[in-house]
Amino acid sequence: MTQTGNRTMPELLAPAGSLEAFRAALAAGADAIYCGLGNDFNARRGAANFDDAAFAAACDEAHIAGVHVYVTINIVIQSSEMAAALALVYRAYTLGADAFIIQDWGLLAEVRRRWPQIECHISTQANVHDARATLWCNQLGAHRVTLSRELSLPEIKTISDTGVETEVFGHGALCYCYSGVCMMSSMSGGRSANRGMCAQPCRLLYDLIDEKGNVLEAQGRTRPLCPKDAFSLYDLDALAEAGAGSLKVEGRMKAPDYVYSVISAYRAQMDDVAAGRTVPQADAQQRMRLLLRSFNRNFTNAYLHGTAGDEMMSYERSNNRGQLVGSVISSCKLSDVVKTSRGTNGGRERKRITTRAQIVVQLDEPVGKGDLLEFRPHHNPSQFLTAHVVADAVAGEKIKCIASRPMPAGCPVRVIRSQAALDCASRIASMDIVRKRLVNVQVICRIGKPFTITMTTLDGVATACVEGFVVEAARTRAVSADEVREHVGRMGTTPFAVQDLTVCMDEGCGMGFSAVHKVRAQTAELLIQSILEPWHARKKKLVAAPTTEQLELGYVTRTAKSTASTVHNPQLCVLATTPEVARAARAFGEVRVYVSGDEHMAADFPQQCIPVLDEICREIDHARIDSFIHAGTTVAVGNVSELVHAQQQGAVAEIRSCIPVHNRACVQTLEAAGAQGFWLSPELTLTQIAQVASAATTPMGFVVYGRPRVMTAQHCVLMAANTCIHDCARCALRRRKLAIRNNQGAVMPVHTDLQARSRIYAAQPIDAIPQVAELLAAGVSRLAIDATLLSAEECVHELKRLVQAIKAAQGKGKAPLREQGASSGHLFIGIE
Repeated sequence: MTQTGNRTMPELLAPAGSLEAFRAALAAGADAIYCGLGNDFNARRGAANFDDAAFAAACDEAHIAGVHVYVTINIVIQSSEMAAALALVYRAYTLGADAFIIQDWGLLAEVRRRWPQIECHISTQANVHDARATLWCNQLGAHRVTLSRELSLPEIKTISDTGVETEVFGHGALCYCYSGVCMMSSMSGGRSANRGMCAQPCRLLYDLIDEKGNVLEAQGRTRPLCPKDAFSLYDLDALAEAGAGSLKVEGRMKAPDYVYSVISAYRAQMDDVAAGRTVPQADAQQRMRLLLRSFNRNFTNAYLHGTAGDEMMSYERSNNRGQLVGSVISSCKLSDVVKTSRGTNGGRERKRITTRAQIVVQLDEPVGKGDLLEFRPHHNPSQFLTAHVVADAVAGEKIKCIASRPMPAGCPVRVIRSQAALDCASRIASMDIVRKRLVNVQVICRIGKPFTITMTTLDGVATACVEGFVVEAARTRAVSADEVREHVGRMGTTPFAVQDLTVCMDEGCGMGFSAVHKVRAQTAELLIQSILEPWHARKKKLVAAPTTEQLELGYVTRTAKSTASTVHNPQLCVLATTPEVARAARAFGEVRVYVSGDEHMAADFPQQCIPVLDEICREIDHARIDSFIHAGTTVAVGNVSELVHAQQQGAVAEIRSCIPVHNRACVQTLEAAGAQGFWLSPELTLTQIAQVASAATTPMGFVVYGRPRVMTAQHCVLMAANTCIHDCARCALRRRKLAIRNNQGAVMPVHTDLQARSRIYAAQPIDAIPQVAELLAAGVSRLAIDATLLSAEECVHELKRLVQAIKAAQGKGKAPLREQGASSGHLFIGIE
């Protein structure tokens, strides 16, 4: 949090995917900036990011300005990468990073164990959304927790009241799925959101279809997974009241002009809220223009206010909407422009014909010269075009634009790129100093004593004092205090600006102003050194990062289980969602039956089924989920909050695959937290499974058949049909076998639970049954059929195939072939 004006406000945390964006954030007034160092271990690996030299320089510039720098290492780390990830932490910290935003529980544990002085923040990718999990993160050593975007203001307050600092997303793109549990990109194209390479399939076109393939979505709702952008400009007071410690702006893939515009708007609004000022209408309009003329899909604050309905969705388009500034009132075709060219050495003559039209626009909002306008007809939005504004114009004016063809009257006109914002970002990029830090200055001028200047940062963090020339009595005209104040106060090319300047001087002092300027420059330089010294001294104090070999020596290898016993005694498991499937699995033989979801547990299931708890565990879910967790019972937990409660209650907790476990340090961390079994992620390769399993002292499981859940969303995807009755228990659509279909024809089943949360399943089932021998050899001892979408007969069929594969692993016959239409997941080809 930052003290601004009369009340404490959240820190304003800005994104920076490049040095230019970093400097734009500084200039706009960010309190802190988050960025990636290199392109290996952060969730925006497609951004430019920083090399070491640029990062060190950026950190110095930020620290001189009083701004913190956080480095994102917000992906899951493979065992083979842990040494490199730790080396990156070491490098970034010695170069000037103030904190690290971390997703992986294993990496967090390793960093805190080796370097307890390093500040760690939990990424939203870790899927934390209640006080119980937040306190656990703090016990692990995390200083701050970035909460899930889906939380409401009361939930944020409940969590913040724990005393653990919280960070919330306040502006920018929203994922459809809860962060950290999305596998749609990896299961459809190999690019994993958990590895910073999400292909954003949620922004694409989909049909909601029924069992026969009939389209159910209402007209215009063809992007059922595409939310609007988060927006909290008018909720800053409420967020401060809720205790949010940091307000995060999404956008490390965004351009510098976006960063500058958005941070400028929020900085101004925060300062007014902090001071208790009423925002003048003209200022409010200008701030909204800044936001609307930056990339946006329209805005929503639905999650903050506890809703997740149609009001938060951008069903009709996923690209930049810009700001609506007017409409077409007329247009006409102009004569074509013909350009003739001839190739070199007597080549044949070529003619290039450019069609033209004049479009007349009635403005409702002002526009600036160079702004890019979008014309998108209501009746045929795919036939849009763009044109530039030729001169500044105010609201109420009519302007003429030249485009490639006429547009129909009434066609909406939007500014989708602001030339003023581009120009501003360009100016910032060329400036030597983009932000000056306020300092208090004291000058002491006593005859016969050294001329002394003391500079202190406004927050008192750093101070510098320089004694210069000896002050003499004036031989001619004495220097006045005002003259001293004027010459000392000229900060010029220094990174400082004077807040308060006091002069204590004798009467009749004489001096040359060039000497005064020299002392001022020396004091400013010494203050820079004083500010930066804590960061520059770090390398001398920090233990070096471990090598891969040193890491290997630190891991406990698996001794309690032998490969031979695993091959001969694997456990068969089934995840069932209907009593029929559960009974069929039990009748098949010795099968561990897991039952998914509280709505299914109420039905007529066999005794002693193992509850599978949700991957979402918010405060509002506790009464429902906690009722399954009792001393001595086994539960499969999908969230660290449930793991914490299971340990507190003495339950046997197995980690579901939606808590990604990709390295040995993660295994050991979660085992220490009470985990007594693991279900491994389908994003792992066989080699990675073997590496992870080698550190476990508890059973490892893997789902060898079934469609993986690839998304869990707070918004109900069935709302695309526009028939919602707002009563999930009575919803007829929920009881049907519905799916979404993309424009390549891939069909992904969907289901919405009683909490109106949607789950989407992969288009292809994973069939790893042919690889059972390799999985057993890797240390997997539990093999599961995910029968969520299977009938009882289909489940038994897959169990028979699984038994055949186990016998083949024991040298008794051949393993079954992979079923047609299924894939091996990522067992052989890892995720990006």
